[in-house]
Amino acid sequence: MTRRRTPRNSVIRLTTGNAARTLNHPFTRREPVLALDFGATSVLVTTSGPVTVKDLEFARQLAREAHRFARSMERSFYGLPDGRGVAA
Repeated sequence: MTRRRTPRNSVIRLTTGNAARTLNHPFTRREPVLALDFGATSVLVTTSGPVTVKDLEFARQLAREAHRFARSMERSFYGLPDGRGVAA
């Protein structure tokens, strides 16, 4: 992950729960949209026009970080490597 060039102005925290879900909308005649739904709040990730190399790089970075996030969640959920996790 690269270092931030601009300072963070604010942070929005969206937590998972029963209403949280992700959806990919792979439209055939326009740019794809990734929807992150958190109950009444939705975050839509897409491009501002035709897909560029930068857009593809961002999508791949997003996928890598989402995979790392899932692995971290698995470690937190299952606990120790010996199989004696914190959640049963």
